[in-house]
Amino acid sequence: MYNPPAYVWAITIGGPIAIAAATCIALYSGAVRAGLGQKRAALLGAAAAVLLGGWYTATAVIAGHGWYDARPSQVPWLPIAAAGSLGTLLALTRVPVVARALAAPGMASRLVLPHAFRVTGVFSLLYLAFGHLPAVFALPAGLGDIAAGIAAPLVALRLAQGTGRRAAVWFNAYGLTDLAVGITIGALTSYGLLHVTPSSAAIGQLPLALVIAADVPLMIALHITSLVTLARASRPAPSAAASLISGATPRAAAGPRPPSRAR
Repeated sequence: MYNPPAYVWAITIGGPIAIAAATCIALYSGAVRAGLGQKRAALLGAAAAVLLGGWYTATAVIAGHGWYDARPSQVPWLPIAAAGSLGTLLALTRVPVVARALAAPGMASRLVLPHAFRVTGVFSLLYLAFGHLPAVFALPAGLGDIAAGIAAPLVALRLAQGTGRRAAVWFNAYGLTDLAVGITIGALTSYGLLHVTPSSAAIGQLPLALVIAADVPLMIALHITSLVTLARASRPAPSAAASLISGATPRAAAGPRPPSRAR
């Protein structure tokens, strides 16, 4: 088992924790803006913190027991755990109180801000420098995350100013592509489908396993939810005239009837 220096541990774990904390704060702020009240907003933020913190702890325990190791005779638990985490997060966005928070004004900007902490993706470059990750994986994963982390605050600021919808769409598309490339290359190199030196065995060990099993699904869920929020915000609201026309009865729409002739 590879044990990186303490500062690499701190950077690798600090990023996912910061992204999770920023997500909880975004949900709390969205719930307040949605009119749920301070108490319900605090409960929502706390519930999100317990859920994410619990999964981060559980996946760290699983990785510590070696169940995420990429061995030919072992079930690929790491991708299974990541897929299950992503599915759970997306399903939770359908919960009514969460859906209301996500539909709050300004939520598109809040969903982008957690990605600012992806600058901690520099840990991939440190693993490369120490010779414990192949360049074919570490370079696109590390540089891609750093670029996303730098762009996130700028995109969030433009969204807050009401001018950044197009930039946000491109940012989310880039972020999803970056994560998809990292997942694909990581799977190919760690499970021996693409032979490189050094191998990507460190992906299935702490602290990198925490990033793959818990942090990456959260980032994907944030991107998808952000795109859905942007799509809903772009739908034009029905005008007052259209509402009156659609609500008029056929008799009213046909206009007044001519007066009858007196006999």
